[in-house]
Amino acid sequence: MSSPSTDADQPDRRTSVAPLVRRYHRIERRAAWLIALAAAGAFLVAYAALSLWPALGVALVIVARIPLFRRRGTTRLRTELSPEDVVSAFVSATPPILAFQWGVADEIRPDDGDGATYEFSYLFGLRSTAIDLDVDVVEGTAENGDQAVDDDPFAVIELEASAEGRPWGAYTVTIRDAAAADADRVEGNSDRHSAVRPGGTVVDVELEPTRRFDLRRIPQGLVAERYYADALAAQGYEVVARESAHVR
Repeated sequence: MSSPSTDADQPDRRTSVAPLVRRYHRIERRAAWLIALAAAGAFLVAYAALSLWPALGVALVIVARIPLFRRRGTTRLRTELSPEDVVSAFVSATPPILAFQWGVADEIRPDDGDGATYEFSYLFGLRSTAIDLDVDVVEGTAENGDQAVDDDPFAVIELEASAEGRPWGAYTVTIRDAAAADADRVEGNSDRHSAVRPGGTVVDVELEPTRRFDLRRIPQGLVAERYYADALAAQGYEVVARESAHVR
């Protein structure tokens, strides 16, 4: 079941996160250039040192470009926003967890009720690419969430993105009322001094390993990880817990 891509706070969120995203983008581009220069340097060194086997240098460059691993992980967010507002943000054309994508896109084109397309240009505008985002509410809605049982999710949203027809990323977002989530946690916790903060929303995000990366993406991923919590904080979300791992 699709949900409309509407979010009244989109302009405010884009404005609040813009300086941070621009900083991330500058550092990410520098990292990309450094990786390219390092690959070229490795080729030249290998060629000079092993002139009889120049193919080894070529092999090093090729290996760096082979998709070798995928990434998976989980993140728990907390916000003072209501569950309804959180659902609206995540089904909009600018989901909070994709700020590094829509924040640097040259154009954001909302689709008819089920996602958006982000247009990017690079190499001084000589080349372009796009990320197509599909958004689907698979359980719960802003309309019927109030009738849900306390330990049931308010809503479960699936985000799937593709680039040039290939999987780019997939996320499952589970949204719960914070008071109910904290009550469940304290009930099962022997430490009765655990504080329960009233109001707000808990958001659990699962990154599914659908896309393979090559070795060149590792530094870029580290840069994104450095600014991830700050980008969400600028939109009103606190990162409570986060785990990620690389898998084959």
